[in-house]
Amino acid sequence: MLNGRTPSVKDVAAAAGVSLGTVSNVMNRPEVVSARTRERVERAMAELGFVRNESARQLRAGTSRTLAYVMLDGTNPFFHDVAQGIEMAAEDADLSLFICNSNSRPAREEVHLDRLLQQRVQGILITPVDPGAPHLDELSRRGVPLVVVDRVRGGDGGCSVAVDDVLGGRIAVEHLAEQGHERVAFIGGPEAIGQVHERLQGAREIWQSLGRPAEDLVHLPTEALTVAEGRTAGERLAGLPARRRPTAAFCANDLLALGLLQQSIGAGLRVPDDLAIVGYDDIEFAAAAAVPLTSVRQPRQELGRAAAQLVLDEATNPEHRHQQLSFTPELVARASTGSRARLA
Repeated sequence: MLNGRTPSVKDVAAAAGVSLGTVSNVMNRPEVVSARTRERVERAMAELGFVRNESARQLRAGTSRTLAYVMLDGTNPFFHDVAQGIEMAAEDADLSLFICNSNSRPAREEVHLDRLLQQRVQGILITPVDPGAPHLDELSRRGVPLVVVDRVRGGDGGCSVAVDDVLGGRIAVEHLAEQGHERVAFIGGPEAIGQVHERLQGAREIWQSLGRPAEDLVHLPTEALTVAEGRTAGERLAGLPARRRPTAAFCANDLLALGLLQQSIGAGLRVPDDLAIVGYDDIEFAAAAAVPLTSVRQPRQELGRAAAQLVLDEATNPEHRHQQLSFTPELVARASTGSRARLA
């Protein structure tokens, strides 16, 4: 500090005995400055405690060296893993990552996007409440590099990175059928959430292809994809008549499955003997549960990294072409279904 104020570029130039242009070159084009002069300027910066005003530089450039990710649910470890993948790609490009949480609320999502536009971020990645929302189309019309993560956008409105959730639903229920279960519950909702709808669709498709009665695949909708809703679903499941009660459950995500597992054990049920459980996402807590949880694994960090690479390409490559990438899920079988086919 200089007399209580922050040192400026002028102060650095005066202390180093050089012009303002030389100081600017040291910060922005150091290769054009001689080593001796560059060392003198850098010494003056250190002695004065000078910190570059990066915000002002970015404002002049019209963009920042920041990416932003608007996640759907900050309480779900799945999205934190996706964010890690985005962050790794951002670091490789010498960029920072700003993370927002919409908490599954469309109005909050819009507020975050408005603020990010004001910050002039280099690109936006988002797991939207509704991938068809008009405000996403508006971003594309304004030329903002945008990638939808863990969702699929219709048409050619931009890039997206997602997992084949219909296939994920199929392999989960097929696994339970192979374990001998003849009545299975699907636990998840609201169905308006794209992933829930597609995972249920896959479950129904495989159930039908196996020639099983439609009524033996019981849908127990939930209000959210949370541990608490999983516990509530477990209570509802226990309340069904014994003749209609499923012996297995496929949950739309691992948080629901962990809540169901917790409630079932608390009620004295044996997992998987009385109730087999399959989750979805394969978050870290799945393997660490009291009964290790069988889950459909999504390549979470790979999703994030691929999405970041797409948004960076859109931001910097004049020849950019929009892509819709789809990853393949895989089943990780553990003790909650009694399978030893693959342990992890």
